[in-house]
Amino acid sequence: MPIRPENRWLYPIDWPQISDHIRFVRAGGRCEQCGRPHKRRVAHLGDGRWWDIEARCWRSGRGRKVKVAADFSLDLVRTTYVVLACAHLDHDPGNCRPANLAALCQRCHILYDAEEHRWQRWWNAFRFRALRDLYEDPIAARHKLQPRQ
Repeated sequence: MPIRPENRWLYPIDWPQISDHIRFVRAGGRCEQCGRPHKRRVAHLGDGRWWDIEARCWRSGRGRKVKVAADFSLDLVRTTYVVLACAHLDHDPGNCRPANLAALCQRCHILYDAEEHRWQRWWNAFRFRALRDLYEDPIAARHKLQPRQ
């Protein structure tokens, strides 16, 4: 995931090298959570199960081999282009210790960060309401709510 320009200063100057080392040297170009390979199109069922073409088996969202019922519909199979990102496990871009970093595909990254994203959405809505309360004229707002006669 690209870094927003306004957040660039939070990352160390050698972030590209750190990220490459985690994604390609330590993780071997695969998601450390589910094992999906970087820059490949992967068939999946939408619930985390995906087809590992190299091992010729279905894998779970955690990378374990799973069996899929023989009568499942091929209409359920979708494909996704996998791109690895280097994720900060404590959500602090300044903390670049290897133990705090993980190579995650889009699916695993969004699932890992779900709580942080929920909090961020709440915080943005709270700030917007607070600013509106500060700068909006309460009398004008009251007149908008009353029906005209």
